[in-house]
Amino acid sequence: MFDLGQLERAQEIGAAAMPPTPAYAWPLLSERLGADVIVKHENHTPTGAFKVRGGLVYVDRLTRERPHTAGLISATRGNHGQSLAYAASRYRVPVTIFVPSGNSVEKNRAMRAFGADLVEHGQDFQAAREEAERRAKRDGLEFVPSFHPDLVTGVATYALELLRTAPDLDVLYVPVGQGSGICGCILARDLLGLTTEIVGVQSTEAPSYALSFAAGTVVTTETSNTLADGMATRVPDADALAIIRKGASRIVQVTDDEVAVAIRAYWTDTHNLAEGAGAAALAAALQERTKIRGKRVGLILSGGNIDLDLFKRWVMPETAAVAGRRALV
Repeated sequence: MFDLGQLERAQEIGAAAMPPTPAYAWPLLSERLGADVIVKHENHTPTGAFKVRGGLVYVDRLTRERPHTAGLISATRGNHGQSLAYAASRYRVPVTIFVPSGNSVEKNRAMRAFGADLVEHGQDFQAAREEAERRAKRDGLEFVPSFHPDLVTGVATYALELLRTAPDLDVLYVPVGQGSGICGCILARDLLGLTTEIVGVQSTEAPSYALSFAAGTVVTTETSNTLADGMATRVPDADALAIIRKGASRIVQVTDDEVAVAIRAYWTDTHNLAEGAGAAALAAALQERTKIRGKRVGLILSGGNIDLDLFKRWVMPETAAVAGRRALV
């Protein structure tokens, strides 16, 4: 999909808009997992999530090679749309984003703030995507899929940053939505000639990639009812699946309850707020604590864009209870 020189050029495109994100070792997380842990903080980008890197690379190529494009259109649960809106605003390109009904209020506000024309349609991401594709044909706009070589090249720059900082990682846990993040990690690892084991993470309520990984072919699901909306995928991308099956060791499924525990752990151990997908890597590592004991482990905190209402319902009561129990000790 790209060579090392192309990946480094993508890194330069991203660097014009944002500095490298931190990769920190957190002692309390290491104690919790019984491993030497490094967290790659993609929650520290201008949009609060890793996908902004892909949007910048995609729109940069668009403006150079297809400057007369009338505008962009896509569908999202949030972070992909924020990425395109942010990048399009920097390059002065119109963008329309479709989201499902009941989508994250905060993510919708952020996309509008970055300049996107936001349209709500359908009950889930797949329905929003199908309508966006129809509108693209009708209005002569360029439809941007969630998985595309330029997007993968862009998001792979976070893996390049991490793996050049920590080339001795034994295992790296990566959340899987539509697949650009984990594919970027696999391809960057291979270009650098490293042996880091890469493990994908999906929700038990949206396991399409996990099922497809096991079956060796694309398997779709009827629903994707996870609160971790960044992993709410029903229809895997065949190209992404091919890369994942070749380069990942396995895909771990985590429950929404396990994700909530991981969000609370990030908050108490690092004072970082993770969204559901952003905490999924930690949730999987906690599930596999025995397997990774004593190893050097990387966790991708892919984003921090969690709704306040969900945070209150999913995280705050338990966090307050834990704090109260500690105060009594």
